[in-house]
Amino acid sequence: MSERLVKFAGDNGLLVAFVFVGVIMVVAYFLSRHVARGKVHGSAIAIALGLLLAFWAGADTGGKNGVADYPLLAGIGVLGGNMFRDFAIVSTAFGVRIADLRKAGLVGALSVPIGVVLSFAVGAGVAVGFGITDPAEITTIGAGAATYIVGPVTGASLGVSSRIISLSIAAGLVKAVLVMVATPLVARRIGLDNPASAMVYGGLMGTTSGVTGGLAATDPKLVPYGAMTSTFYTGLGCLLGPSLIYLVIRALVPG
Repeated sequence: MSERLVKFAGDNGLLVAFVFVGVIMVVAYFLSRHVARGKVHGSAIAIALGLLLAFWAGADTGGKNGVADYPLLAGIGVLGGNMFRDFAIVSTAFGVRIADLRKAGLVGALSVPIGVVLSFAVGAGVAVGFGITDPAEITTIGAGAATYIVGPVTGASLGVSSRIISLSIAAGLVKAVLVMVATPLVARRIGLDNPASAMVYGGLMGTTSGVTGGLAATDPKLVPYGAMTSTFYTGLGCLLGPSLIYLVIRALVPG
């Protein structure tokens, strides 16, 4: 029976992956509604469950791909790959109205570089505080504080160790979960109730998964606007991290 299941999963890996993720989402939203009483969005719980499952699978199999190391769930490696992630991010642009984009104006445009620089500065400061002195490693952890995508891109470009890259990814994941959970709690206080403010918020926070999940819990109509600037944020971070920001950090902290 188990051999048939493995063979079926091998022939229909992506289908099995969709079903598996669907089950996780059902469980997450059930916990959000009945345990967290709506105070924690289902997406945040789903991310936490995914991280726990990845940790458990890694400890059980000794592999590096989480649950995708199990033959039955090998399709998760495709579903969670870069291609589907990028398709999901790009698709959010189709919900944007050009007139609303213009309303954000200069403030919306400036929020992206300001958010990138602030995140790098905070992450770099934490790295220095923990005794890291190598400029490339400081830059990589600062990049992780930007997003968990910018971190590994920067680290790979600068040739740092996998340990530092893992730390940068962890920093980005923690940020994503915090933003996702905190957004609906603070939205009313900071005026996060219109497309212009959503664009500024996305540009300052940067983490696309955190911003989109948080805005989905606040007002689904705001998701495309926050996702738009947070996506630009990721691109700008990947561009500046291993280049200009690294040169600045190397000038300030000689290795």
